[in-house]
Amino acid sequence: MPETPQYTVEYRNVKHPRLEYKTGTLLVILPKKGWTPQQVLKKYEQWIKQKQATINAAVEQTNGTALVKNRTDKELRSMVHRYAEVAQSDLHTKINKIFIRKMTTKWASHSQNNNLTVNRLLKFLPEDLISYIIYHETAHAIERKHNQKFWSIITKKFPDYQTKEKNLLTYWFTIQKTINSGEVATR
Repeated sequence: MPETPQYTVEYRNVKHPRLEYKTGTLLVILPKKGWTPQQVLKKYEQWIKQKQATINAAVEQTNGTALVKNRTDKELRSMVHRYAEVAQSDLHTKINKIFIRKMTTKWASHSQNNNLTVNRLLKFLPEDLISYIIYHETAHAIERKHNQKFWSIITKKFPDYQTKEKNLLTYWFTIQKTINSGEVATR
């Protein structure tokens, strides 16, 4: 590998190694026995290059990306509930509870108990991306994994989902940059 990216390693009770780029830093997740970080980095060298190029492009875009006015928690909650109603109706699913919390690595999550947890940082996103995130997470009630079945569900409502995913990555880095500069408070 020409240049080894910065990475952190976690050993877990898993059968197979995997890589994650959740916040722009490479995380190497390894089974407790059988693999070294170097073996995994070499095996997935091409994937790492592609992912890093995507992240670099998103970071470059941050200079031209403006955040939406900081919505109040009440405004965000109202918006999330409105889009959750639409998603549940479209997908014929039921969300049990909705939580809005500070999350450090993702926009939202959908639990097996049909609870939706939404990152408080959504208040900085354009409304179309909030709608997309809520629909995306609600679709996980039908298909848990990001596989072909899942993306076919998403494509029916959001044929431009790949553009939305790229925009979300750019906004992620824009928000982090803005928070780190002290220009905006997250509370």
